[in-house]
Amino acid sequence: MPEGPHFAQILFHDRRFNADGSEKPDYILNQDPYRHAVIAVAGRNFGVGSSRETAVFGLIEFGIRSVIALNFGDIFFNNSLKNGLLPVHLPPESVATLMRQLLDERGARLTVDLPKQTVTVPDGATYRFEIEPLSRHRLLRGLDEIAHTQRAY
Repeated sequence: MPEGPHFAQILFHDRRFNADGSEKPDYILNQDPYRHAVIAVAGRNFGVGSSRETAVFGLIEFGIRSVIALNFGDIFFNNSLKNGLLPVHLPPESVATLMRQLLDERGARLTVDLPKQTVTVPDGATYRFEIEPLSRHRLLRGLDEIAHTQRAY
């Protein structure tokens, strides 16, 4: 990730912070245990309008390694795969169940298993997701497109 601004500080900035820079206590990522989340769960159109890589950098610097959602903005989705963030598309009923479980049981755990391409939710149910093989390969090895190209030749 390039040097520059503290990307985690600009992540969801207007939702997370007041005008004076103090945290908004009612925002979910400002609350324990969610402030330490490595997986984010969202609704539809996650990342729409986020055409710059800084959106992905903000999530990664905050500590998020995967986002589970109904769907994603195309540019955000591609930037995620190129920069080490795993976007996971699940159907509406799966996302609704997952959100309900996470909100009902504060601190509940879920697992995203990239090698198996599964998400295991707090009640033990497992959902399968698809990812393009080359992107899966690069994510598993921590390679961006440039590093992958350099290794290939």
